[in-house]
Amino acid sequence: MPKFTKRFVEAIIPDSEKALKLWDAELKGFGLIVLPSGRRTYCIEYRNADRIKKRLKLGVHGTITTEEARDLAKKRLGQVAHGEDPTEQRKQVNLLPTMKDLAINYIERHGYKKRPKSLQGDLGLLKNVILPSLGNMRVSHVTRRDIELLHKNLQSTPYKANHSLALLSKMFNLAISWEWRDSNPVANIPRYQEEKRDRWLNEEELNQLWEVLERHSERMTAYVFKFLLLTGARKGEALGATWDQFDLEKGVWTKPSHLTKQKKKEHLPLSEKTIEILQIVKKRTPKGSIYVFPGHIQGKPLKEIKTFWKTVLKESKLENVRIHDLRHTHAAHLVSSGLSLPIVGKLLGHTQASTTQRYAHLADEPLRQAVEFFGSKVEKLTSK
Repeated sequence: MPKFTKRFVEAIIPDSEKALKLWDAELKGFGLIVLPSGRRTYCIEYRNADRIKKRLKLGVHGTITTEEARDLAKKRLGQVAHGEDPTEQRKQVNLLPTMKDLAINYIERHGYKKRPKSLQGDLGLLKNVILPSLGNMRVSHVTRRDIELLHKNLQSTPYKANHSLALLSKMFNLAISWEWRDSNPVANIPRYQEEKRDRWLNEEELNQLWEVLERHSERMTAYVFKFLLLTGARKGEALGATWDQFDLEKGVWTKPSHLTKQKKKEHLPLSEKTIEILQIVKKRTPKGSIYVFPGHIQGKPLKEIKTFWKTVLKESKLENVRIHDLRHTHAAHLVSSGLSLPIVGKLLGHTQASTTQRYAHLADEPLRQAVEFFGSKVEKLTSK
């Protein structure tokens, strides 16, 4: 039998009934299996330290070249010469958990600790970003370079790119604690700069929105938007709110920890206008309903509010406004009216001052009004 070459391997005529097994004339133990289908697979045969005969597949011709197969055969046979068993090593590698295994364990063991919306976001990133790129890789084999490439491919969507890194970092930290690997390949990879949305409604837009909501006072969803605007609450907090959380006499909403983003109980004072809205809603709430904003299914809260929001925006002639921007509007008007950032942060349930800092430039407005007042006074005095 001659030395294997590309021309020789491709010239072999398959047997229509059985597989052919051929051996290289130059490298002992380096073989080729040709199936009746024509598929050609490179392999090695050897005896391990216990003198047990083993066969290890190296790859299919076309996927690897003849020379690549020869180099790989030399490497594996060299391992055998040093007392190793490459077939057993491959079995051990095949037993190592993959990124798909890590994703399943992350959801099962950690997902229940997250808010439903946050968990839904993780599931979307796993399905659409992470697993298509890394799913079949062994957890212990993923490198920083693999993560950097995934991150680079998402550079046009920096928010998604950075959240993918955050999710992967948490997953690898769990893998370390489960002894699936020794280090976190996400560590110290720079994040992309994210542009925060600075959209909130000015007084004129606020008036336009409120007038439209008033025209739809027969709809429960209209009161949801009023409530979000008046309290600065997150959508999930409002839709998940139950009547036992409210003391309308004292004017306090006690948000349970499972509703808040920070997983902490919060006490939010309610304005007279908010209490007025809640009293109207309470009169319209079906008897026996525990939810402030009940849905069409008995015993369930209202869920679908985006469709009506589109109607509201169209009628109020407002553009580029998300439901979450009602929260920004609430905060922006408080800050521009002179309230301190720490107070506003407390009302919004921010645990970090940096989160409220995005409204800092609005805090200059009362100062600007003050200096304009004095400037006008000086102008009047000097113009006489």
